[in-house]
Amino acid sequence: MKLDHIPLDRLYVDKTNMRFGRKAPDVSDILPTVRARGVIQTLLVRAPDAEGRFGIVAGSRRFHASRIVADERREAGDIDSEALLLPCGIMEDGDDAAAIEASMIENMARLDADEVRQWESFTRLVREGRGLDDIAMTFGLPELSIRRVLALGNLLPRIRDLYRAERIDRATVRHLTLASKSQQKAWLALFDDPDAYVPTGHQLKAWLFGGQSIPARFALFDIDGFGGATVADLFGEDRYFADPDTFWTAQNAAIEASRSAYLDEGWADVVVVPPAEHFHSWEFEKAAKRKGGRVYIDVRGTGEVTFHEGYVTRAEARRIERGEAACAPKAQRGELTSTLQTYVDLHRHAAVRAALIGHPALALRLMLAHVIVGSPLWTVRVEPQATRNDEVRESIETCRGEAVFDSERRMVLDTLGFAAEEPAVTGGNGDDLGVAGLFLRLVALPDEAVMRAITVVIGETLAAGSAAVEAVGEEVGVAMADWWQADEALFALLRDREVLGRMTAEVAGETVANANAGEKTKTFKRIIADHLGGAEGRDKVERWVPLWMQFPPSAYTERGGVGTVAAHAELVATRQTASGKCTAECEEEEEQPLPQAA
Repeated sequence: MKLDHIPLDRLYVDKTNMRFGRKAPDVSDILPTVRARGVIQTLLVRAPDAEGRFGIVAGSRRFHASRIVADERREAGDIDSEALLLPCGIMEDGDDAAAIEASMIENMARLDADEVRQWESFTRLVREGRGLDDIAMTFGLPELSIRRVLALGNLLPRIRDLYRAERIDRATVRHLTLASKSQQKAWLALFDDPDAYVPTGHQLKAWLFGGQSIPARFALFDIDGFGGATVADLFGEDRYFADPDTFWTAQNAAIEASRSAYLDEGWADVVVVPPAEHFHSWEFEKAAKRKGGRVYIDVRGTGEVTFHEGYVTRAEARRIERGEAACAPKAQRGELTSTLQTYVDLHRHAAVRAALIGHPALALRLMLAHVIVGSPLWTVRVEPQATRNDEVRESIETCRGEAVFDSERRMVLDTLGFAAEEPAVTGGNGDDLGVAGLFLRLVALPDEAVMRAITVVIGETLAAGSAAVEAVGEEVGVAMADWWQADEALFALLRDREVLGRMTAEVAGETVANANAGEKTKTFKRIIADHLGGAEGRDKVERWVPLWMQFPPSAYTERGGVGTVAAHAELVATRQTASGKCTAECEEEEEQPLPQAA
């Protein structure tokens, strides 16, 4: 690599740069330094083109900041020739993949690139011949993270645009990468309908995988000759299979028949992709039958089946380009039929679950693995802690309880071998191998580590405002003053004069509250805040918590409308019912006559 100073007007942002074709980036953080000291760190550029211009691979933000400073100095009339020269490292010519990698390393280290931009650049690297392991090693990222970014290629372009514009969040996008194209279109139709419910985040996963409402249009077999029952919707526009098991028996037989037909037609191989896995188009390239192309039968849990004809892996495509054989031997007919495989699976399942009865510690770990990873039979959703109020969101994110829980969550993520940036321990994609792998890891962990993971998982899935929160809070003996103190978000939300009057009486006394009874709510808030902070000569009140935030909660008025009080009332009623039932059963046992001796 050659180092040189290159005039500003001979530089441009190269197409391999992650920021190529985008609007000018935000340079407010580096602009003061460039004004004061110029560009210190070397830009990385490609060899000059026919016009003597150098394409910037890494350093786009320094380039844009330099242009701003140059314009400012021109207007001031004090520009000199040295201010128009930037220090550059000139790369060897002809290596696009190296240029892309250099740009990504530069940009990902300095300013977070959104995942759509990462996907565009990672995809270009794959097309340039880089393998997933090479990309992971270059950027110091887990291969799983690379795969997740590349999975954005499964999305319709409009969904990627919505994600780039931050109109949908990361959890929603991750689940949409698991959806078929028809499911994505159906989700977009809900998104565009202002009156429809749009599943997002973990609700979206339940929408994609929960239940077995299989439309008749997904059947590969003849519906008229089908022995099972179908049910029409209320509008008669579609029909659904009443018995999913009967459907899958017929569907699997049709898939096997299609597979045999493809093999008879001379295809090198026919691969059935089960519902627990997915056909990712970015991992493959098109190839004709005569060049070793395969057929991939992508089976979805919804019953939908997609046939991808003529594909090989990217590594095989490279060998074909070099004139080598795709080395894909003709597939042999399977040893077991699908029905015989079902026979074997069900008998082994019956034996394992009966044997598991004697191993509760293993059962606990297996249950935890299902909760974390998910499966076609398990749907567990994370409490979203959703709010549209920015002040409330900031208050929750910065409170002590959230900080303590997040610290514990990170420790559990590390113990389980998950990435630290994962937003939650819970919420997998239902991968069967993922359940088995996590189960084996949990088996190797001591009971203490497993129990810590359980507390985090149940904390993530505990519904806010539920009676369960009330029950746990009372059992543990939660003192809210240890976890919360009044903040600006609370005072911004308090608007009820009667409630504020009663709060004032709590912290300042009845005399002060009565003396200010005719004042505005703003006055009440100031009095309360002064007492809590010990300001303006007020006696400082320690550990004050509103009645409806305490355990157990209560209200300031008789008007109702306090969710925590209602939830606690449900808990009290449930406890009394359970206690009464226990008392009745105990009395009934006492009344039973003792057995007579033989």
